[in-house]
Amino acid sequence: MPTENEVLLIVDIQNDFLPGGSLAVPEGDRIVPVVNRLARLFPHVILTQDWHPKDHLSFASNHPGKKPYDVVTISYGPQTLWPDHCVQGSFGAAFGDALDVPRAELVLRKGYHRTIDSYSAFYENDHRTPTGLTGYLRQRGFSRVCIAGLAFDFCVRWSAEDAKRDGFEVVVVSDACRSIDIDNSHRAALEALAQLGIPLVNSHSLAA
Repeated sequence: MPTENEVLLIVDIQNDFLPGGSLAVPEGDRIVPVVNRLARLFPHVILTQDWHPKDHLSFASNHPGKKPYDVVTISYGPQTLWPDHCVQGSFGAAFGDALDVPRAELVLRKGYHRTIDSYSAFYENDHRTPTGLTGYLRQRGFSRVCIAGLAFDFCVRWSAEDAKRDGFEVVVVSDACRSIDIDNSHRAALEALAQLGIPLVNSHSLAA
């Protein structure tokens, strides 16, 4: 069973990533019951929320002549261009109605800097600008982070990698994630996590 030194990190279960959203993750809604069950199992829970301004540089609409899923090069390297999504204050940015996490202790908003994207819950995409989550977890005495949410091959993957590099024990709950899978990004995520020794576990094993 989860203990007092571990936290469940629920990544970006927002309307725009769910069926009908502007950047819907296939079967993203299928993980919500699993996440809700986990949230009642863990004594400590954190939610992340993509929170973009309308003129965010990751939106294809802000790059004339470009379309969603094109890749451009910016100051910190390659950047995938996305459909407009999770705009601050919009319905798409809100958490899905079926998400039921009554004991979340923190909602961490990310991606609000106009000129830099943010997949990870720990650092912006330049890998230098912190969100503050590492310090928060250390001050709270957490040593183990269990990660669930959307999408496995982007925000979950990058969050897991950064948590590991910052010295936390990390596991990813495989049946509480789904991938968007662009250009074999799901496979790339599996390989990257394996190289770092980050295990994928089934949600039922956490309650064993």
